[in-house]
Amino acid sequence: MSNEMPTNRKIPTVANTGAIAPIGLELNEDRVIPKKQVWSWAMWDWATQPFNSVILTFVFVALYLVGDDFLPSAIAALEDGAPEKERALAELSSILGWGGTIAGIFIAVLAPVLAQRADAAGRRKRWLLIYTGALIVTMFLLYFVQADPAYFMLGVVLISAGTVFSELAGVNYNSMITQISTPKTVGKISGLGWGLGYIGGIVALVIVVVLNTFDWFGMDTSNGNAYRLIGVGAAVWACIFVIPMILNVPETPRLQTKPRGGNWLTDFLLSYRDLYQHVKRIFRESRPTFWFLVASAVYRDGLSGVFTFGAVIAAHVYGFSANEVIIFGVAANLIAGIGTIIAGRLDDIFGPRNVIVAALAALLVAGMLVFLLHDAGSVVFWICGMILSALVGPVQAASRSLLARVTPAGREGEIFGLYATTGRAASFLAAMLWAVFTGVMGAIYWGILGIMIVIAAGLVLMLFVKMPPMGSRAPR
Repeated sequence: MSNEMPTNRKIPTVANTGAIAPIGLELNEDRVIPKKQVWSWAMWDWATQPFNSVILTFVFVALYLVGDDFLPSAIAALEDGAPEKERALAELSSILGWGGTIAGIFIAVLAPVLAQRADAAGRRKRWLLIYTGALIVTMFLLYFVQADPAYFMLGVVLISAGTVFSELAGVNYNSMITQISTPKTVGKISGLGWGLGYIGGIVALVIVVVLNTFDWFGMDTSNGNAYRLIGVGAAVWACIFVIPMILNVPETPRLQTKPRGGNWLTDFLLSYRDLYQHVKRIFRESRPTFWFLVASAVYRDGLSGVFTFGAVIAAHVYGFSANEVIIFGVAANLIAGIGTIIAGRLDDIFGPRNVIVAALAALLVAGMLVFLLHDAGSVVFWICGMILSALVGPVQAASRSLLARVTPAGREGEIFGLYATTGRAASFLAAMLWAVFTGVMGAIYWGILGIMIVIAAGLVLMLFVKMPPMGSRAPR
């Protein structure tokens, strides 16, 4: 097989079974990839997972930033459920949502172009580490978010900035999967990364539960000190566990691209023209690939809604205490990690499309049970929540695997940047429907229905994505 990709190769049209002829991956077909590189790559998911599980989902944001500590003292003193207090908490949540919206715009605008330039320069790893370093800095700075309304906006800015850095790092990380996998192992390795991430989230949440159970071993926890130290702890965790990536995973080779001859700003702006041409080519030459990006944008926003509002549903609909929310997070990450690793193997057998469709359908059933049985007690949320947790990870891992299989060699960062862009393009849907349903119906549990509508729409769109049988090749 030639070491160079033919310039006239088209992105493959895709097909029914979910198994696609790999393009960039096919260059690794006869390679023996050291396990040390595979595990070191996957450890990045472990290293950065506390930002998602501990800070964004179950602890810092849900239990601290959008909580009584950042309300005016007179309103915070009101009983839980008081209309004025509920409105004030909703306002905090709304401001946080606007911060996330601005972060999403930055990601949508910057991710594909920055990753495209990293591809051309052979600097995926370098930029992955730069963005990871910036994420670590934002987590360290969370220590300065004191329990006072005056510090709320600082918290929103840091959480939003961390989201941007995490997403930009993730684009380069995801695109590097083609360096450490083959056509036969990409699904398994993608599942390994997600699985280690979830297991890392478990360990981090268990540490928080232990500290909370023993009252932080006598440490002063006033002024939000416990939550602020959690931010520092997550930063230290990332610093330690990103080391294997630094030491063991090689940088990507530089592409032989024609120099533009302009200055940095001109080259950067011209990259948007290249991006437009690339999207147009995908639409023209591979409609199924294009529609997969559209479908995944919708259902991934639904999955994001499950993560974002899951702790809110547990606390405010099913009456979980703060410690119960964290324990639920531990169990959810454990189930998600196991489910993702298993699903990675199913991906290689049945194809990523089939895994995605089956998991989304099961997600809808479990989610609707959470909605319809909201008065049935916490046992319902434990059972259905665990089912949801077992399914979200496999959808994410299979989506990454599917995209890796259709990505041409040397354009991984650009395609995964586009993947991040399309994901952010629909990032308002779940949050918007959550707000509409809860606002109009006057009860939080109605927001569950809004999230399920988004997932259902993504499932319907995914049914239109067709893929070629195993072993077929793209036309040359």
